[in-house]
Amino acid sequence: MEKTTKENAMTDRISYYFKREWKVLFIITVSGILYNLGILAGPLFEGKMTGCLVDILGGKAAVSRMIMLVISYVIAIAVVQISRYVKRFYVRRFSNNVNRRMKGVLYRSLVHKSRAELEQEGAGDVMTKAILDVDDCAEGMRKFTTEIFDTGIALAAYAGMLLYYDWRLALISMIFPPVSYVIAEKMKTVVQRTGAAFKKQAGALSMATLDRASNAVTYRIYGCEQERKAAYEERLSAYEKSAVRANIWGTAFPPVYRVISMAGTIFILYYGSKNILGTGWKSWDVAAFTTFLACFTKLSEKSSHAAKLFNAVHKAQVSWKRIKPLLKDTQCDDKTAAAGPGELAAAGLGFSYPDGTAIYQDVTFSAEPGQIIGITGAVASGKSTLGKTFLCEYPYEGRITFAGRELREMEPDQRAGIFGYLGHDPELFNDSVRNNVLMGDDDDVWKFLCAVCLDGEVKEMEQGCDTVVGSTGVRLSGGQAQRLALARTLCHRRPVLILDDPFSALDRDTENQVFQNLRSFAGDSIVIIISHRLYLFPELDQVIWMENGRAVAGTHDEIMKKCDEYARLYNTQADKSPKGGNGR
Repeated sequence: MEKTTKENAMTDRISYYFKREWKVLFIITVSGILYNLGILAGPLFEGKMTGCLVDILGGKAAVSRMIMLVISYVIAIAVVQISRYVKRFYVRRFSNNVNRRMKGVLYRSLVHKSRAELEQEGAGDVMTKAILDVDDCAEGMRKFTTEIFDTGIALAAYAGMLLYYDWRLALISMIFPPVSYVIAEKMKTVVQRTGAAFKKQAGALSMATLDRASNAVTYRIYGCEQERKAAYEERLSAYEKSAVRANIWGTAFPPVYRVISMAGTIFILYYGSKNILGTGWKSWDVAAFTTFLACFTKLSEKSSHAAKLFNAVHKAQVSWKRIKPLLKDTQCDDKTAAAGPGELAAAGLGFSYPDGTAIYQDVTFSAEPGQIIGITGAVASGKSTLGKTFLCEYPYEGRITFAGRELREMEPDQRAGIFGYLGHDPELFNDSVRNNVLMGDDDDVWKFLCAVCLDGEVKEMEQGCDTVVGSTGVRLSGGQAQRLALARTLCHRRPVLILDDPFSALDRDTENQVFQNLRSFAGDSIVIIISHRLYLFPELDQVIWMENGRAVAGTHDEIMKKCDEYARLYNTQADKSPKGGNGR
């Protein structure tokens, strides 16, 4: 156990991910060595078959010798290609495992951060890091692992064969490939700078997209729609320009690397022809010349790949620097663990804007584990503000205690272990249903999907719980996205769950079923539901009615007697037939 904890503490190191995949890397190593040593058979047999053809035409060899060479060549190539397939298959598995492991650690880190920390980070930037940066890191590690064998071992093998045939000509012709390496390394600063700028613009565009989608109605009401559209177009233009700058260095220079690496061909043609004529450093036949030229061509091709690899690694380094602070596994940090059940109490709670305008005053209530409290009121009465007050996002008057401790006296990590929050708009990643719920945890995703009545719909999706939901859940309906976010909240349950309008996109039957599941699923948590839909409020343990800056707490029956407006709204909704969609 102690060893596992120590290993988990190293999740912000690249070496951790290589060590965890040592079995896969072992298979890659064996198949990679077989493949890259085996490809020497290509130039070797090509040279022998060329020489054999010359001998056959000159009457010095029989056709049967050529047939044996061809059969041996086919067998050798078959072994090489099988080794290549095995190596590529396991390299891709290595990349996928690293990607999944990194995202798991990063998601766990996000789950244990407070909302204030996440908002300071920026929702768009967090999404960019969780998806694009992790993908780039995993891809950089994949290319590095691939090129160790496809380039490193192959280069050594080709260089050895060239030196064997003519070491002088080999040294002259191999002067040029290292030049492409130097150029690629000099491009490091440009690649990293443009890559970092692209990631920054990607995060800003994601943030602008979320803002425009979330506040579209508000901007339209206040006549700001055209202004926000222009601002969004400006963000989009900046993103496109940064993408071009970031990608041009990775696409424009590989052909240059290839040309530089192939420059040695001029010397091979000149000095190789002398070797064939018997006036050079070695005495060659046509087969030897063909083998030497084929080997050098392969070596030059691999050299250009190595130069391109440098740029890919530089790009991955940019992403690694961005996500490294989020890759500290919080499982080995007790401060971020969920707290145990406790009593929540508010006394004389109030909140005012800096100009002195009071939003609400003198909110007083207490709740025990297992109780469900409803908060409702007129539009702009401060319902959501009250919900966020428990997260200490706003300075408040009075006291809020949990298990007898004042929230203001707690560290942010401690508060994050007490409160779970689900806001108006589901914040979903462009990832699978499974990852959006579990967020790196190893648990049964179906029990949480079942709790929110989403299991049947997910089973009908093309890839089940591995279906990617799109950025902010764009591939889901409003009701599906809402329930998926609720499933995640239940998966990472806290002693106090604050749900802001969690059923607004659900029909009445689905809402009732989800509510009953919520009561049993979160039996030892305090659940605070902020809603304007009141037909479930008679089943709640307490109701807080907010109106004109004041709040009244009590049971549903008590609030019905004390607050005429609450009674009117409840009766109006109770008299109407169920409305809403089908939850899809």
